[in-house]
Formats: sequence, structure tokens, C-alpha cells
Amino acid sequence: GSVASYRIGDDGALSAPVSVIQHTGSSVDPKRQKEPHAHSINFSPDGRFAYAADLGTDRIYLYAVDGATSALKRAGETVITPGSGPRHCTFSPDGKFAYVINEMTLKVTAFRADAASGKLTEIQSLGTLPEGTEPVGSTAEVVAHPTGKFLYGSNRGHDTIVVYAIDETTGQLTRVENEPIRGKTPRNFVVSPDGKWLLAAGQQSDSVTVFAVDGTTGALEFADSQIQVF
Repeated sequence: GSVASYRIGDDGALSAPVSVIQHTGSSVDPKRQKEPHAHSINFSPDGRFAYAADLGTDRIYLYAVDGATSALKRAGETVITPGSGPRHCTFSPDGKFAYVINEMTLKVTAFRADAASGKLTEIQSLGTLPEGTEPVGSTAEVVAHPTGKFLYGSNRGHDTIVVYAIDETTGQLTRVENEPIRGKTPRNFVVSPDGKWLLAAGQQSDSVTVFAVDGTTGALEFADSQIQVF
């Protein structure tokens, strides 16, 4: 339940910890949220702020980043709906919007990000499964497309990548589709820097599957390419 920062030397080596900050608190689920569980940390695109998603306390902790020393300073927090379990976070390329995927409720929460203060203001919460689908498993990764037009999230159990279109003016999401990964438990996936490909890793199928990204809709098409990794 803690976060830490380090300086990176010219030779690539890490310094001793510059900041170590321990989260405190809990949330409503007695089994999974009895204590902090800092799950991920992301920089804002301009590097001025860091955001730590804590699954155990249903909070996104905001830290101001000292660019010279790498020190972190608490600058606020955003409370997520109790029982959500925020896991990972991603930003639109322009830094105007942030998207948090919630492991326990299988939802993505969209936020407007204030450039000056780093504050997040919730604008929408949307499920990661098709309408009418019974909840199954949990979510994992969330990634914004390099163009800022699309958002992707992974569903473990449903074994799909959910695709959303992003309204570039409001930041709101519209679900496009759920694409099966042709494997099991997509714990992680990446979008290529040019935005043309998505590679999904199946944790329990020992597989990596390649999809082509439709540049107009964001939809995924199986590229007839899958490898086994052991």
C-alpha cells in the first residue's frame, strides 16, 4: 500500500528512494479492501503529477512531482464509488481526460483532468461487458489509443478486450464492441506506438494474440497471428 520515487542516473541506475509514502485506510469489501493496495502509478502526460490507483481504499491519490529531485508530494485524492477497486489508469494523449478501470465492479470511470491542479472530476462510469451480460471475473489493463480517439480495457473471465470510442470534446465513452482474445485471462495488452496493432496476452492460455485496429472505429480484427509462450 505504498508508493516510492527514485532518481534515474545518467547511466540508467536508480538512486536510493527519494520518497516513500504509505497509504492508509480501507473500504467496504472486508476480504479485498481491509487495507491499502496501491496497484499502479501513472504520470500525467506533462510529467507534473503522478496518480496512484489504490484498489484497497477506492481512491486515486494525487502527487505533485518535483522534476529536479523526483520527490513526490501529496496534492489531493479522488474517491471512487465504494467497492469499485480501481486498478489501472491511463490518460488521453492531450492530458485532458483520465480513465480508471475498476477491477471489482468491471467498470471504467472517466475523469476530466485539471491541467493546473491535477484534480480529477468524474464525468462518467461505464461497464466493460456487453449490456445484459452477467458479471464474470475482473478487469485488468486499460490503454488509450495514441490518437486519443479510442480506449481499450481487458476483461479476465469474459476473456475479451472492450473497445470504446472517446468523444474528444467531452471525454465521454461509447462502447464499440467486446473482442474475444482467443485465449484466457487477458491480464495485460499493449497498443503499438503507431496505433495500428493491439497485442493481448492470455495469462492462463500462455498466448499472445495480435489484432489490427480499425483507424476509423477503433474496432479490433484478429490478424490471424497468435503465438504460444512458455
